[in-house]
Amino acid sequence: MSLTRRSLALALAATSFAGGAAAQTALSPAEQALVDRAVAYLESLGEARGRFIQTDARGRSTTGQLFMKRPGKARFAYDPPSGLLVVSDGGVVSVQDKRLKTFDAYPLSATPLSLFLARSIRLDKGVRVTRVQRLQNGFSITARDGKKETAGEITLQFTDAPLALAGWTVTDAQGRPTRVQLQGLERASGLDKSLFVLKDPRPRNPGRGKV
Repeated sequence: MSLTRRSLALALAATSFAGGAAAQTALSPAEQALVDRAVAYLESLGEARGRFIQTDARGRSTTGQLFMKRPGKARFAYDPPSGLLVVSDGGVVSVQDKRLKTFDAYPLSATPLSLFLARSIRLDKGVRVTRVQRLQNGFSITARDGKKETAGEITLQFTDAPLALAGWTVTDAQGRPTRVQLQGLERASGLDKSLFVLKDPRPRNPGRGKV
């Protein structure tokens, strides 16, 4: 993917984290225990909100607000002057750039978001866990989607005390990383349904196909 503002929209939309040629890495009991902890935590995270910092491969950073509602729903609202808005409605991830007046949509299943927004998170089926690493204040899990052919991976970072999702790094087929750091992620309840709806604002022209 080229390093454009649209393609770097949180490294969520058009970035596959697949790797069909990779073999399943044998995990030690300690590593498997960390994977199991992460899965249990993510599946318990019904609704949440917080802030994020996104840093691209060139070191450029943007900030914004995050809302999550599992399964399948998320909203990443970038702070001005970015003009970017990324919304997953449970089936489709939509990316709107108000400054460039563009709108793109991708199946949720084709994005890294599907790894931790799925109703049932399975890191032992379809997804290949290639590395589990202990960090100073937590641990990370690196995975590839074994069903697809394009290269790339996602690394989820967790804190230990308390156990929480701290962020993730998506590395594309060219080895370019985009990092998302979460700040103040907290459980929420009763998030407005409209947060997870994003309609194409462009006027429909006769004959124009769906994005």
